[in-house]
Amino acid sequence: AYSHGRAAGLWQFIPSTGKYFGLTQSWWHDDRRDIVAATDAALTYLDRLATRFDGDYMLALAAYNSGGGTVSSAMRRNRKRNQPTDYWSLDLPRETRHYVPKLIALAKIFDDPQAYGIELPPLDDEPYFEVVDTGSQLDLAQAAELAGVDIDEIYLLNPSYNRWATSPDGPHRLLIPREHAETFATALKGMDPAKRVSWRNYKVESGDTLSTIAKRYSTTPSVIQQVNKLDSHIIRIGQRLMIPSAAEQASTYSLSANERLARKQERSGKNANGTRVDYKVRSGDTFWDIAREHRVSVRQLASWNGMAPGDPLMPGKKLVIWSKSKQPAMLASTNRGKGMVRKVGYQVRKGDSLSTIASRFAVNVRDIASWNDLNTSRYLQPGQSLVLYVDIRNSP
Repeated sequence: AYSHGRAAGLWQFIPSTGKYFGLTQSWWHDDRRDIVAATDAALTYLDRLATRFDGDYMLALAAYNSGGGTVSSAMRRNRKRNQPTDYWSLDLPRETRHYVPKLIALAKIFDDPQAYGIELPPLDDEPYFEVVDTGSQLDLAQAAELAGVDIDEIYLLNPSYNRWATSPDGPHRLLIPREHAETFATALKGMDPAKRVSWRNYKVESGDTLSTIAKRYSTTPSVIQQVNKLDSHIIRIGQRLMIPSAAEQASTYSLSANERLARKQERSGKNANGTRVDYKVRSGDTFWDIAREHRVSVRQLASWNGMAPGDPLMPGKKLVIWSKSKQPAMLASTNRGKGMVRKVGYQVRKGDSLSTIASRFAVNVRDIASWNDLNTSRYLQPGQSLVLYVDIRNSP
């Protein structure tokens, strides 16, 4: 699960909050998707919010969804008006107004499912997995073989791992089904550490860089540097490098980030009603100008590619676009570079509305709402900050 607000994992941490609670995020690994680490961080966060709001868990849950500052601001506004400051009396974002009642409803249903005509599947009240220390990086296909389970089971219990192996920098542990944990631990002890990942002896060719080599073998330049004890990114033709690489072909690691994304991009076309365009991001591209050229929304474009509108677009990244333009194949070559789009910060003034701002800057209301994650049915507040992507030829 990855939201338009860049929240990921079982407990939906955004990047900044995740880092604050010690959830590291790298190319190899995302702690926000780690079942143990993220759950511990979520409980810590909720406990702090409950303390902040004097033990009121309704307010704590609202703050978990929209942020402590949002709830505190709503409470201050009510105090100024001499109004109550309980959860039900606050003017909160629409998502937050729905979030807490949904949790209450779920709690009531799980507490007495029969009263609501629901039959829950039986679930034994006992641990399903054990945490096993691996000591160092380990190919996930090797891990599955050592444990005697399917590799998808390893990924489903360890969704924090984005690639074909655990992170070389840790955490060095895996969640293994309980009945297979002892088998896995014993087999791992008897395994030659040098065989935990496969290695390729690579001879540097003309035009090679650490980045291109790393991309070819699904690793990172820093890992190649570390393994080969390189002091810099400089390599020379004919130099031999040891490259850690996957033991099996890419399709074996079907729940890795790359394979998940490929399936998502393919499935997205079923409801898109457009022509597929495979697009390679260029320097200076933004979600907004690509979306505008293909007559789709920013949020659609981001969602099709497993991203959020606020994620950075890196040159060379490949996007799938279900274009609604009449000649999508020609679009990139005919339209790119003609616009003069700039990112503009705008502070809402008294009397402003989305439609007046859209008219002033020659954009549309839907795009302003998408760029700023706004609910179009709610009023703008004077002083509120907005981000606009404006063609400066058509705006004041």
